[in-house]
Amino acid sequence: MDTSSAALIVIDMQNGFVNHHSRHAVPAVTDLVARWSAAGRPVVFTRYFNYPDSPYERFFQWRRLQESPETDIVPELADAAGHAHAVVDKTGYTLFAPEATDLVRRAGWTDLVFCGIATESCVLKSAADAFEHGYAPWIVTDACASDAGPEVHDAGLLVARRLIGTGQLVDSDGVMGQLSACAVGPVLE
Repeated sequence: MDTSSAALIVIDMQNGFVNHHSRHAVPAVTDLVARWSAAGRPVVFTRYFNYPDSPYERFFQWRRLQESPETDIVPELADAAGHAHAVVDKTGYTLFAPEATDLVRRAGWTDLVFCGIATESCVLKSAADAFEHGYAPWIVTDACASDAGPEVHDAGLLVARRLIGTGQLVDSDGVMGQLSACAVGPVLE
């Protein structure tokens, strides 16, 4: 991981996606964001917004996340989102809406480190799209969750291994170890 040109992408940590299946990810993501930010590296938050007659309504009859407080970033991360490099609003699964695609390109980031909710949908789709756009995608496995349950989270990670590579799945300690190693620099003998 090239942490010197990486951004942490916090996917959809919104009230409407946090439930008994995904609540455990909130402190993990909060800790990761705090540590990443303390190292002076950029953080980008995404927020998903559903809308009337969206594909989610038409095909799933899912009408949630259309207004506050469901669309709000969870309270534990609201301040961090307020200080983030960017907050990207989206109406689909992926980070790679035009605004974010341009943001990533202009910033010159080569590595995108994903955490958040939901592993099997928005996190996975964003990581797979990063891969297809030529960026190095990383999924922080212990800082993401599925609001549909642990089995669905595990299924998302299984598919991610097939789509972006087993080596692209890391845990928080591994990410922070890479970040620390980059900050320290090479040891000269």
